Amino acid sequence: MEPLTATRFDLKTTPLRDVNSALHAADVTGEFIIDNPAGAHNVAVGLNAPVKVTVAGHVGYYAAGMNQLAEITIDGNAGTGVAENMMSGTVWVRGNASQSAGATAHGGLLVVEGDAAARCGISMKGVDIVIGGDIGHMSAFMAQAGTLVVRGNAGEALGDSIYEARLYVRGAVASLGADCVAKEMRAEHHEELGRLLKAAGFGDDDTSAYTRYGSARNLYHFHVDHASAY
Repeated sequence: MEPLTATRFDLKTTPLRDVNSALHAADVTGEFIIDNPAGAHNVAVGLNAPVKVTVAGHVGYYAAGMNQLAEITIDGNAGTGVAENMMSGTVWVRGNASQSAGATAHGGLLVVEGDAAARCGISMKGVDIVIGGDIGHMSAFMAQAGTLVVRGNAGEALGDSIYEARLYVRGAVASLGADCVAKEMRAEHHEELGRLLKAAGFGDDDTSAYTRYGSARNLYHFHVDHASAY
């Protein structure tokens, strides 16, 4: 149910620049609804306050990018780079996400209820990402820190050149990237996975159905015998 006290913006009549400016006001508080986004790019970017924002429809590139503190819900699909470089808060996509979802993100929680395309979580640096469906190729490439949970399948070259991020996949993985290997699921991993699944609304999942992947740590230092793997 939509909050009765929410401030509404209609992108049919209000320029996006004005909407984003209002959300960037120094004393901004409360809840907001953005109607008729119609695939607009850069919706609700750079927020730095504990506000709640609902985008009532599909968005284009870089929605909710650089988010801090805000809770942003997208009631539709999201284009390239949703939640790119987010620092904290929550970004929740009710539909599917295009490529590079959560790229370079440092913190917070990104949930995509549907599928995410290629390069999901590329170079992630501390964010938690939960994908309800499948992810595309080269996801978690050079992932440095944080957690990626995939309830469906993963495409080719998962976790290529991964550092210390943790990956949990319930379905099949087309192939693993360089230095990414399957790892043991210990008690702390079941606890972490269960917590994230619950936070994303998938708390009924059996954590034992997931496989953990991470770095084999063979690429941390150059060795001439491994040159072909770089």
